[in-house]
Amino acid sequence: KSRISKKPQVPKKPREWKNPESQRGLSGAQDPFPGPAPVPVEVVQKFCRIDKSRKLPHSKAKTRSRLEVAEAEEEETSIKAARSELLLAEEPGFLEGEDGEDTAKICQADIVEAVDIASAAKFGPYRLNYSRTGRHLAFGGRRGHVAALDWVTKKLMCEINVMEAVRDIRFLHSEALLAVAQNRWLHIYDNQGIELHCIRRCDRVTRLEFLPFHFLLATASETGFLTYLDVSVGKIVAALNARAGRLDVMSQNPYNAVIHLGHSNGTASLWSPAMKEPLAKILCHRGGVRAVAVDSTGTYMATSGLDHQLKIFDLRGTYQPL
Repeated sequence: KSRISKKPQVPKKPREWKNPESQRGLSGAQDPFPGPAPVPVEVVQKFCRIDKSRKLPHSKAKTRSRLEVAEAEEEETSIKAARSELLLAEEPGFLEGEDGEDTAKICQADIVEAVDIASAAKFGPYRLNYSRTGRHLAFGGRRGHVAALDWVTKKLMCEINVMEAVRDIRFLHSEALLAVAQNRWLHIYDNQGIELHCIRRCDRVTRLEFLPFHFLLATASETGFLTYLDVSVGKIVAALNARAGRLDVMSQNPYNAVIHLGHSNGTASLWSPAMKEPLAKILCHRGGVRAVAVDSTGTYMATSGLDHQLKIFDLRGTYQPL
């Protein structure tokens, strides 16, 4: 037989109940507000999902016990949600005009006064870009707000603050990659808002255009250079000096991938990465060119300038205004 040593049993002391109101902190001061903070009943009912007034007339004891447990858990969850409601910085709202008021005439200054501080900090000039399929939308603001979303389901893909001005934004060959022209350098982000690359050779970029069939990202800068970046290998293919000062207006011809630049002297120039000189120069306006657009067939080019004129040009060899 094996010997088993038995330890003498010590009688357990009964647990002492401590009043939480009588407990004092390390400093010896008594809590002026003992216990949990009170929560208004109206706020708790807003988060309740179980209607306690409805009871099952003929239910088994096991079912009733499960319902009681579910109701207790629901009540505890509702109280926690009501306590954390104070931490919600913003709530979804809407813009509603008065009777007969045109909401298109409401200024952004009026909207800033009505929204919360976090939303007001995002206001500013925005640049936006749709993906080639038209399903996704990316936009960046002058105050550093960058976001991408699914335009069909309105589901937010990512939202970040780059802490500096965003001058332009473009999708690359898919909606998984974003090119953002920030105040200093060119940055590449994925659809989760993670920075993948920072291209310092492309500095002070003002406008971006992506050529999907050539995998080239064209950038126009403050220094007057038009740069072509091969996104497949990450190398600069060409850096062309437009010799026309700051470049603020750029568009691409989707038919032949020719880049159209608008200049402050009223001219528009057409560029290709294989040529160091412009393919053509067109005198469009008496003032600076402010916008350039080309149709999908590559036949017509529309320009607008500081002379308050909108002109349509024929690109089929004549380059004359229609």
